[in-house]
Amino acid sequence: MRTTTTPPPPLHSLRPLRRRHINRLFAAVYTLAILSLFYHHILKLIYSTTPLSFFISLFLFISDAILAYMWSTTQAFRMNPVHRKEFPEKLEKILDREDFPAMDIFICTADPYKEPPIAVVNTALSVMAYDYPTEKLSVYVSDDGGSELTMFAFMEAAKFGKKWLPFCRENNVTERCPDAYFGSNYDQTVKTREIKMMYENMKMKVENVVERGKINDEYISSEEDRQVLSQYWAEDFSRQNHPSVIKVLLNSNNDVDSSGGAMPNLIYVSRQKSNTTPHHFKAGALNALLRVSASMTNSPLILTLDCDMYSNDPLTAQRVLCYLPDKSGRPNCGYVQFPQRYHGLNKADIYACEHKRLFLANPIGMDGLNGPSYVGTGCFFRRRVFFGSPSQYIQPETPELSPNHIVDKPINSKEILSLAHHVAGCNYENQSNWGSKIGFRYGSLVEDYYTGYRLQCEGWQSVFCHPSRPAFLGDVPISLSDVLNQNKRWSVGLLEVGFSKYSPSTFGIRAMGILMGQAYAHYAFWAIWSFPVTIYAFLPSLALLQGLPIFPKVHEPTFILYTFLFIGAYVQDCLDFILTQGTFLRWWSDQRMWLMRSLSSFVFGSIEYAIKCLGVPTHGFNVTSKVMDDELSKRYDQGIFEFGVPSPMFVPLAMAAILNLTAFLGGLVHVLKGGNLSNFFVQIFLAGFGVVNSLPICGAMFLRSDKGRMPTKITITSTLLVGVLYGIASFILKI
Repeated sequence: MRTTTTPPPPLHSLRPLRRRHINRLFAAVYTLAILSLFYHHILKLIYSTTPLSFFISLFLFISDAILAYMWSTTQAFRMNPVHRKEFPEKLEKILDREDFPAMDIFICTADPYKEPPIAVVNTALSVMAYDYPTEKLSVYVSDDGGSELTMFAFMEAAKFGKKWLPFCRENNVTERCPDAYFGSNYDQTVKTREIKMMYENMKMKVENVVERGKINDEYISSEEDRQVLSQYWAEDFSRQNHPSVIKVLLNSNNDVDSSGGAMPNLIYVSRQKSNTTPHHFKAGALNALLRVSASMTNSPLILTLDCDMYSNDPLTAQRVLCYLPDKSGRPNCGYVQFPQRYHGLNKADIYACEHKRLFLANPIGMDGLNGPSYVGTGCFFRRRVFFGSPSQYIQPETPELSPNHIVDKPINSKEILSLAHHVAGCNYENQSNWGSKIGFRYGSLVEDYYTGYRLQCEGWQSVFCHPSRPAFLGDVPISLSDVLNQNKRWSVGLLEVGFSKYSPSTFGIRAMGILMGQAYAHYAFWAIWSFPVTIYAFLPSLALLQGLPIFPKVHEPTFILYTFLFIGAYVQDCLDFILTQGTFLRWWSDQRMWLMRSLSSFVFGSIEYAIKCLGVPTHGFNVTSKVMDDELSKRYDQGIFEFGVPSPMFVPLAMAAILNLTAFLGGLVHVLKGGNLSNFFVQIFLAGFGVVNSLPICGAMFLRSDKGRMPTKITITSTLLVGVLYGIASFILKI
């Protein structure tokens, strides 16, 4: 540690954003408008003359109440947004490189066919090549699928890494993910071509064994590799029932790169699994890594990464040192969260996979409070946060797992490996605090959200780090069914938290205050958007087809109220999106996908959660596919929606598209024949708005012939169901 006579230079700055004042003023005005709308609804309910008008008014009142509540939760993100900037170049004035804290990096994968091992390898190599003392880096790869294909891929990666890491240092390479580097405009030198040939050879081997589903003898280069693969993957080894597998592939004390420098530790881990014990999905795998890493290296800092989220900036770890440990200005700062950013997005981001609010706009707002939520990847933790609150340390059952324990034996020693296998056992957590008071928390399919939420309830704070160059870049799903299934899983997990005893709207507000509680409640109750969006997608159009006006006339004062609430919400939403480096085109895709998710993912997620509450088994955690199909990729790049598979979640989307198109055309015909536009303007507008948002769906049903079109089965089913709805509406109107 360097000593200086002058105060150390600041390592980061904090600047509140000026738009917070406008946000607060608009929130006050908008709240008054909402209260006025509620007054209108109550009058409509009181003075309803028929049961039909009463129930229509009731449905609209409930819908608007839910929309108002969800709008109120978004205000937590707008009250005090801040911007931070860190200065990693000033670290050298405070720390020598030998004083940098050691760091354990967790990379999780689960299925070699949905998450190609070569992509996981690229992620690992990108962080192994950090501009950081390599002897202080330890990369732990959790293979929850227990696949020998993934093990083989990392055996090859360990060999290639000995060439790749010095190449990056000697040539000052910024893109240290091999696949990203060789896909860029890199310098064509003799050395570069040599490294590229080595990478392509490794990639070919890994992809071939995955395609064949087995490792051919010609790819096994040493007897040691053969023994490792035969030792663990015996005939009785299965994905859901196998012993723990822990293999040190690189040891920083022994392994050196081609220039003589130390290599980072690289450890393959597959926790023990049994058909009779719970797995707890990704949270269980992370807790196993937490224990295994504690027994082997026990570094004070931990980075968690998804398998496809490679490092895009070699200075990322140094940026973290500007905040951790104990330099953030927040005495209880437990983690630093980077935003999830993606490569390969098409121009319009048709599926809104950028999630700009979730990963950028909202964290900026939360950073002005107690800090952002944990989003599952790109997050650097202090190991201490997993062992109780800042003021109450919880001792783990095994003393060697304590964050203060110093590992004084080599990581490949018999004692260390024996302890590592023990703590990776499937029965180790029985009757313990793991998952409840220690480690990543169990109880939700979205373990990241729940873990960050519980940590902040305990008193830990966090920091949002958003450098101009993305710290990490990942892949996005490029088919609509994958996107909707992913969002459905999130919906189920969030509802599990929202309706638990730790609900943010009760427990969270008591523990963190109203604004942080509301911020977490915004996520927890995502799925309830399904009710108002479904009502507004179907009820006005059905009433329009029956010639029944249900909204104020154009000349009535309440019409102005509806107009202000609609335009005000959409304009503010658009401005928030664009002010976080967005475009209008991507904002349009984002709001369209919000409507589509509300009609599909959120509906089915709510149903699955209700079924789960009744004790009926559900699908649980499904890995999102990261495999890229050429034809599918081509359509995605062209901005064409991918339907293809007959997913039941497409049915309500197709129904809404058909109904709104029919109602819009019917409404126009009614007006052209001399009907009163003033009575039906709002309903015609809503139907037209639905048509504009449904253009990709209508095109997929009626205009396309490629493999990604809407399945005929879905189109026919949806048309019949719309007919049934129309028949029911006609019957009710006649009663």
